[in-house]
Amino acid sequence: MIELNQYKALTFDCYGTLIDWENGILGVLKPLLLTHNTNLDNDKILDIFAEFEAELEIGEYIKYREVLKRVVQKFGGRFGFKPTADELNSLANSIQDWLPFPDTVEALRTLKQKFKLVIISNVDDDLFAFSAKHLEVEFDEIITAEQAKSYKPSFNNFRLAIERIDLPLEQILHVAASVYHDIVTAKSLGLSTVWVNRRAEQGVSASLPAVTQPDLEVCDLKTLAALSSQ
Repeated sequence: MIELNQYKALTFDCYGTLIDWENGILGVLKPLLLTHNTNLDNDKILDIFAEFEAELEIGEYIKYREVLKRVVQKFGGRFGFKPTADELNSLANSIQDWLPFPDTVEALRTLKQKFKLVIISNVDDDLFAFSAKHLEVEFDEIITAEQAKSYKPSFNNFRLAIERIDLPLEQILHVAASVYHDIVTAKSLGLSTVWVNRRAEQGVSASLPAVTQPDLEVCDLKTLAALSSQ
């Protein structure tokens, strides 16, 4: 068990950790696919989403709105249909309606009393602004893929965050649900990590598989907030 009192800043992934992006993704893609006579179970949709998203984020930087547009396009290519203009933009446009997990806001309020809170998210500035309203706390720093011009698991995004936070690495704790996007890279840079293993409850994930050992594993943010108060 790590000693949470040694940290001064908590850095958070947003989508999948704070915001329920799996249900957000499924809420768009499942009916879209059914419209085009493609009936896939939730796990399959999210597996394919993770595959397409990772492919598009590895190459030359494009905004996340464009990543999501091309994800929809790739679904059409794989399953033999041509998405309409509205369908191509549907995933990105839906982000404003994606909601936090039930424990997120209260946990962030509790953690804000003791720590600086920082976002490191694979998203555009304007898209995160929608989510920030739902999260209801003021973050001390917000680092987006648009600012970094790269996507996690790139080291670049984390280095930009570390530079802005301006604290020793041993005083920064990274909290994330995606081992692939976050935990592996954060640990490689010398950061302590908390894996929020919501998959144990949700049963689905929109991230590629990866394996490493976090410093702490919790099932939700409520648990982390409770530990911070001990």
